[in-house]
Amino acid sequence: MYQLTFSSQFLKSAEKLDNKVKPKLKSNLDMLAENPFDARLQTKSLSGKLSGQYSFRLGKDCRVVFKFYSNATIFLLNVGNRKDIYR
Repeated sequence: MYQLTFSSQFLKSAEKLDNKVKPKLKSNLDMLAENPFDARLQTKSLSGKLSGQYSFRLGKDCRVVFKFYSNATIFLLNVGNRKDIYR
């Protein structure tokens, strides 16, 4: 099981999420802590300037970006709409 840590950007962005998405975020973060590569998350490694980071889906248009901080810690960087999150 991984320990999850949150950036201030992630916390600000999560607070702004639609109330329909917040319960899904909670359940997906629980899945992430258990297994970051669970097929239900659709985790992908990112490339280019985001190399070393990963994202998973939170519905059709919402993504969560994270990276592995150590062997037992995942650092959540940001959450938001897929068209804006990778900028």
